[in-house]
Amino acid sequence: MTAPDPWIPVDDPADLRVAEFIGLRDAELRRRRESPGGDLAGIFVAEGDIVVERALRAGYQLRSVLVDATRTKPLPDAIANVPVFAAGPKLVLAITGLGMHRGCIASFTRRPVPSAASVLAGATRVVVLENLNNPTNLGVIARSAVGLGADALILDPSCCDPLYRRASRVAMGEVFGLPYAYTDRFPDGLSVVTDAGFSLLALTPDPDAEPIDGVSFAPDEKVALVLGSEGPGLTAETMERVGRRVRIPIHGGVDSLNVAAAAAIACYVLGRGRP
Repeated sequence: MTAPDPWIPVDDPADLRVAEFIGLRDAELRRRRESPGGDLAGIFVAEGDIVVERALRAGYQLRSVLVDATRTKPLPDAIANVPVFAAGPKLVLAITGLGMHRGCIASFTRRPVPSAASVLAGATRVVVLENLNNPTNLGVIARSAVGLGADALILDPSCCDPLYRRASRVAMGEVFGLPYAYTDRFPDGLSVVTDAGFSLLALTPDPDAEPIDGVSFAPDEKVALVLGSEGPGLTAETMERVGRRVRIPIHGGVDSLNVAAAAAIACYVLGRGRP
């Protein structure tokens, strides 16, 4: 950005103008602050030029931007008409724990999360997550879902926030363009998915499950891929509710894949034949 308004120098971590950027390194602190009732309720933070641009492209309202005062690269042209704070060394250290930050960090206003029924209405392939509380895994899954043809993301209440900074950064901002919604806790929360006409497909390393490479669907068939958290996987109650189970054939004595890697493979299979 070569805007006429100068960047605003700030170096005090206690400066209220940059309060929403403080605490980025502490995931639990950040979650509490951004939760309903927290001091940052209604706000999320995105990090990196590309990620910020994609949040803007998805229509999120930009509030302010923070950059390292030593940055010489212009900001993206899409960033305009908001305060741009130039962080001095003390502030950069308080936010990142490092002596420098060459990217940009921006705060945005959240939008109301739509209902699961409205998100599912125009979809044919969706990824459904239970207790997926690792933002890195969620970010990889979201990016894979977008890139491999999924239309939406459905989460139970125990999943982490798709707009959390680390999740959106790992997803390279693709999560902003992926419709998402929450349901009730599983297995009851799956009813809204099946009521929308989706068949459920649980991904599991169970050797008794059918190999996913033999699975095929019509391009317009409604299919929901159901995934659990890293390690425990889906709960027994959810697995029973889903019924149909598929596995990725694995070699070399490895017992399972990382859930995000497995999701990418499964999304590719489900996306075959789609326009």
